Amino acid sequence: MSDTLKVSIGQWSAKGHKSTQQDFHGASVPKASALISKGVALALADGISSSEVSQEASQYAVAGFLADYYCTPDAWSVKTSVERVVTAVNSWLHAQTQRSQYRFERDRGYVCTFSALVLKSRTAHVFHVGDTRVYRLAGAALEQLTTDHRVHVGGGHTFLGRALGIDPHVDIDYRAMPVTQGEVFLLTTDGVHEHMDAGFVTMAISHHTDDLDAAARAIVDEALRRGSDDNLSAQILRIDALPAHEANELFEQAGTLSLPPLIEPRMAFDGYTILRELHVSHRSHIHLARDDATGQVVAIKTPSTDLRDDPIYLERFLLEEWVARRIDSPHVLKAHSAARARSYLYVASEYIDGQTLAQWMRDHPRPRIDAVRDIVEQIARGLRAFHRLEMLHQDLRPENIMIDVHGVVKLIDFGAVRVAGLAEMTGLERGEAILGTEQYTAPEYFVGEGGTPRSDQFSLGVIAYQMLTGRLPYGAEVARLSGRAALSKLHYEPAFDADREIPAWIDGVLRKAVHPSPIKRYDSLSEFVHELRHPSREFLARNRAPWIERNPTAFWKGLSLLLFVLVLALLVVLVSTHG
Repeated sequence: MSDTLKVSIGQWSAKGHKSTQQDFHGASVPKASALISKGVALALADGISSSEVSQEASQYAVAGFLADYYCTPDAWSVKTSVERVVTAVNSWLHAQTQRSQYRFERDRGYVCTFSALVLKSRTAHVFHVGDTRVYRLAGAALEQLTTDHRVHVGGGHTFLGRALGIDPHVDIDYRAMPVTQGEVFLLTTDGVHEHMDAGFVTMAISHHTDDLDAAARAIVDEALRRGSDDNLSAQILRIDALPAHEANELFEQAGTLSLPPLIEPRMAFDGYTILRELHVSHRSHIHLARDDATGQVVAIKTPSTDLRDDPIYLERFLLEEWVARRIDSPHVLKAHSAARARSYLYVASEYIDGQTLAQWMRDHPRPRIDAVRDIVEQIARGLRAFHRLEMLHQDLRPENIMIDVHGVVKLIDFGAVRVAGLAEMTGLERGEAILGTEQYTAPEYFVGEGGTPRSDQFSLGVIAYQMLTGRLPYGAEVARLSGRAALSKLHYEPAFDADREIPAWIDGVLRKAVHPSPIKRYDSLSEFVHELRHPSREFLARNRAPWIERNPTAFWKGLSLLLFVLVLALLVVLVSTHG
């Protein structure tokens, strides 16, 4: 088993019998950390024959994809990264058509089909729009992994139903699959696969095992010989070696850095001078230190002596700094950067002069609602910074929230964070099922479901509820959940009571934010914090007081008038009957 992903790639393209080459292809095999975090990428585009500018569209689609994909955040999953990039490419192509003389003839504008293959860690990710194809060789057969987006209209006629640049919005087919060493993938344009024989493809690749460019050329030449009258392009990728599941940046650091010695005040430590102890727990030790090079005061966090033999713990310990370096928010703890090599395994971060939210709650047992709103809004801003990078905090609790001397709220402790881009490498999917603190963890984790941004919303809702009431909305019931059916048995305790003046509509907001079912919570954190200040129309309509309570004088006047009219009507009936 190798510790590095290794591939062989072959590519060939020919314009065939056409005067213009409208195909475009490209591949990227990055080095070092980018190979781990982003993987290998291949892309193939085919312009449509009715357009005189589609070759420009093909070139832009492939070149833009390969350049921009590697610029997306490391924390994003492959799916999110590629879809964001391809969506942007589609928007640019469509805008070019709209600004050209072809704006009313979209099939003559900047349009092309597109397929991409991204191989990251031990998984292949396939993306597809149009009628280019991606295959996987299975023995002597070809398994087609994509579906042609062609619409059949009868009489053997078809038209392209989906392509880049046709519409402002594009639907991208996606599938992911585990791979094994030695597997081969093939990408082709229709000029090749409409005249391609699986047996010949297998033979060409086996005959040119050391020169896949020659294999791709042989496949193109054979399609041309079989009568192809279109542009022809083929790409081949063979997996020569796969990394171990643990082969990611964090695990490598955990394995190469030495464990730090026991830290004491006034000692010199890796370019820092330790000033004093800040916090010690069974999970970690935190000390105040001064950077000898800059004089900056920082916090140094070292692994717990009890857990230093646990590789999963050490990997998650290093995750904290990895996360902190990638999030830029005034409400998220910032990593400290030192311009020198590191000798030991530890985390250096900014020092926050203040107190935890847990201490603030003890100091403010009956806070004003406005103070609670302000803290909740700042926490939400920090969480949104995580969510934009496809990260979930997963351990939001009062002890992991700091309030500095200026009232700025910051999220700390990122050891439980789920990073989509790292989770794809499976190394951080192991370990404890519940990483957060039980009292604040969303119910879906306890019933074996994965978390979403709404799971962090649940934790924030519990914290807001606790700040206002001094208790938890479900007590200890959530941690006892044993299955999805038990969710319906959770009993929410209303936030308002005789001792605290909490408006009913605030209770309604909290009740929704901490609903046992994720789909019944708010769609976004911004909606939650907005409704903490502004009762929704839905709530006001549902909880509108009866007319008699809102305006008793008008109610009784109206009722008296109604009775008067009824009496008059009865008198008329009696008179007419006896008359």
